[in-house]
Amino acid sequence: MSRARKTTTAMQCTNTHTLRTRFAKRLREHRLRSGFSQEELAERCGLHRTYIGSVERGERNISIDNIERIAESLGVSASMLLEE
Repeated sequence: MSRARKTTTAMQCTNTHTLRTRFAKRLREHRLRSGFSQEELAERCGLHRTYIGSVERGERNISIDNIERIAESLGVSASMLLEE
């Protein structure tokens, strides 16, 4: 692998990690603001409590479909969960 490609790949990983961390933080903020426990939010959007917890800790990659389900359950737009 070329040096330029390695640098690009490293940057992509950093950007992905940053976006995942930002999403995790925003999810937790909105969940708490809405007054939901992880379990309550999970029930509202049809996901498992441990999945919500791992997403909030930035440990899981999340699909667009699940972002949409969570945002709808919180009464916010998906883009609000990704804002800085």
